[in-house]
Amino acid sequence: MGKKLVFLLKTGFNKPGITRGALMFAAISASMDVETVLYCVQEGADVMVKGAVDKEEVKPGVPTIKQRLQEAIDAGVDIQICSATAKLKGITEDDLIEPARITGAATLIDLALDCDNVICWG
Repeated sequence: MGKKLVFLLKTGFNKPGITRGALMFAAISASMDVETVLYCVQEGADVMVKGAVDKEEVKPGVPTIKQRLQEAIDAGVDIQICSATAKLKGITEDDLIEPARITGAATLIDLALDCDNVICWG
């Protein structure tokens, strides 16, 4: 059985440095042939809404959340949004970027029990 990591992302545009870091390390993990899940709760879910990353302020010389998110997608990171968070924020499947998807809140527990490690960001 191969290695599996879960990254729990709790921050979004409210803490862009932490969010960029989580996306970067998730992309690195996936590029190392590690099965990688990015599970988004709270403000982390906001980043996965279509068009949201286009509103981020760009600072010269600093990677954007949009760039880091694209790297994660290109590396094959499995992006999941907590259903309880989605409901609270009024986010539907149609609101999400591809390949993000809404999964049940208990999914995080199942993932944690089935993976090699959970890394929490935020």
